[in-house]
Amino acid sequence: MDATLAHFNMLEQQIRPWDVLDIRILDTLAALPRHPFVPAPFQALAYSETIIPLPAQQQMLEPKIVARFLQALDPQAYEQALEIGTGSGYLTALLAKMSTKVTSIELHDELRHNAAQTLNGQGINNVELIAGDAKDGWQDGKSYHTIVLTASVPTTPQAYLDKLEVGGRLVAVVGTDCAMQAIKYTRTEQNQWTEEVLFETQLACFDGAQQAESFSF
Repeated sequence: MDATLAHFNMLEQQIRPWDVLDIRILDTLAALPRHPFVPAPFQALAYSETIIPLPAQQQMLEPKIVARFLQALDPQAYEQALEIGTGSGYLTALLAKMSTKVTSIELHDELRHNAAQTLNGQGINNVELIAGDAKDGWQDGKSYHTIVLTASVPTTPQAYLDKLEVGGRLVAVVGTDCAMQAIKYTRTEQNQWTEEVLFETQLACFDGAQQAESFSF
């Protein structure tokens, strides 16, 4: 695999055509290789649109979805980010390059360990990786400028909207089955948020979320 050419083609053939035109986002994506975050058996697919499996029956987000999430979040150098679901650490790393600090919560020990190694290998040291089940919220007493959920939730994630700073942005995929939308929420006042539908998609739910939802009457 010619990683440099594949990386360039990912940007030009997948990401730009999906209306990712913010030069800061494109530059950050161009500066960070994706293949170090991909499990060894799937290295040849690192820059493709193919779904790449991860340990613990998880999978990487497609590059174009990562790019659209980043563009909607619009992280700034002075801002703190919260990520729910570290996964491979690829989105974590991109957020870290654009933010002052990233706090990332991961349920699965193997994923967290692998992500820590890869982030260290890329020289990224402004990330705090925390073990935990955060599908229903994360009670750390802090607020954040940007929050991203890397798996889907069935309904508006109010617990995370409440953790946004005024002016802060949250991106999540909301819905069930085939009716899911990526939505950007912005906290405009202490008790007011706006929402913008970004695109329709399908994304696996957080572990345990679907089962919990099925018992609601």
